[in-house]
Amino acid sequence: MFISTPLRITLAVRWRLRELMARQRVTNKELAEQLGIHPNAVSRMKNQDTLPHIGGETLNALCKYLNCTPNDLIEYMPDSDEEAQQ
Repeated sequence: MFISTPLRITLAVRWRLRELMARQRVTNKELAEQLGIHPNAVSRMKNQDTLPHIGGETLNALCKYLNCTPNDLIEYMPDSDEEAQQ
């Protein structure tokens, strides 16, 4: 008989737009104008701790305006259980 242990899922990807904007002193309004979206949309995107569902076009525009790479916006933090298994 096969007994499986429940899979514990934790969010290991952190969205860092808020940090990048603060470091570069970019306002919601400035970024919204560059992306062609409403400042409230930037605020919602900025205030998420996990990776939002955004398309490649938006990610490209963010990287271009903030002069960064996707690696600067997205941080992978392995779960402590994953580290112990490796």
